[in-house]
Amino acid sequence: MAVNRQSFIVVMLIYVLSALVLQSCRTFAGEVKWDENGYVLYCPCMGRFGNQADHFLGSLAFAKMLNRTLAVPPWIVYHHHTPPYTNVHVPYSEFFQLEALSTYHRVVSLETFMEELAPKYWPVGQRNAYCYETAAQRSADKKSCPMKDGNPFGPFWDYVGVQFDKSILFGGISFSVYHQPQWMKKFPPSVHPVLALPGAPAQFPVIEEHAGLQRYVVWSDKMVKEGEEHIASLLTRPYVGIHLRIGIDWQNACKMLKTGDAGPHFMASPQCVGYNRQSALPLTMTMCLPDLSEIRRAVKLWVKKTAARSVYIATDSESHSRDLEKVFKGKVKVVTLQPESAQMDLYILGKADHFVGNCVSSFSAFVKRQRDVQGLSSSFFGMDKPGKLNKEEL
Repeated sequence: MAVNRQSFIVVMLIYVLSALVLQSCRTFAGEVKWDENGYVLYCPCMGRFGNQADHFLGSLAFAKMLNRTLAVPPWIVYHHHTPPYTNVHVPYSEFFQLEALSTYHRVVSLETFMEELAPKYWPVGQRNAYCYETAAQRSADKKSCPMKDGNPFGPFWDYVGVQFDKSILFGGISFSVYHQPQWMKKFPPSVHPVLALPGAPAQFPVIEEHAGLQRYVVWSDKMVKEGEEHIASLLTRPYVGIHLRIGIDWQNACKMLKTGDAGPHFMASPQCVGYNRQSALPLTMTMCLPDLSEIRRAVKLWVKKTAARSVYIATDSESHSRDLEKVFKGKVKVVTLQPESAQMDLYILGKADHFVGNCVSSFSAFVKRQRDVQGLSSSFFGMDKPGKLNKEEL
């Protein structure tokens, strides 16, 4: 009996020691080390997901250009018409794999940076804000960066727990590679270890050179699982995915084409009219705001070309699902999910056998880039072949 008791105690000691060793290994393996090359922090404070995604690619390229680690911010999701009726900050890894970005450049989540690195290396009292001199003109004293002025700026920095102690202003340099030497000279990481910016250090829409960085934006396992379950339960392949951006706010924006207040380069339109302003194709109302006849025409065309058995509709407003059901007389299944998470629409559209998007929408642009890097076909309303206007548009 005593022997058994001793054996039990030995086994328990081995178990406890093993657990401690494993825990220490996990802690060591998960340890975040300070990067002496510095960090880039920014607020993804312009627009909804599509715009934030465009800016994210440019910011990733900017961090690599300066050889600084990018502190990847959360996505800002706006719930002003549904509970909790406020901004929701969703960690990057909720939708995408953070580690996939590391094959391009060094990254750390902003949440991890603040929890594990900031207390020691970017302590309270040394948290500088960096902004253009012109941005500082919006502040009361004309000398402070407006880091927390209004929504979503204030709620974002409050979410990560940052109060800024000092403002450092700059001018005469842009975020392009052309000014890389000036950035390196003006802000060496030994003196300026953390560049905290009020907005993304990137252009909108994403420039052509950075569009390919989409290949590093890889869906999280959770999103893949949920997305594939939706596709399996709702759709029959082949299926065509379409994005209808036709809500009242979009209707008002597209009116700028009629009045001449917007030209060929309007929001995300370079993706279809071309990035060169001198040679850009015309941007038509049909491309910006397709009417029901254009929606029917384009969907019929691609259902026929792909022999599709289902159509998936992602929309910000009316889905026109009944109109399309009448077109196909029950022979093609028409589905609209209108999920709580817009990212689920993006996933399903990205996996379609063909995608028809809105030329001007950054939401469509995300899907188009995703499909481009995977070699999947896409088109736009008013432009069946990207880079070439439909005959009726000429």
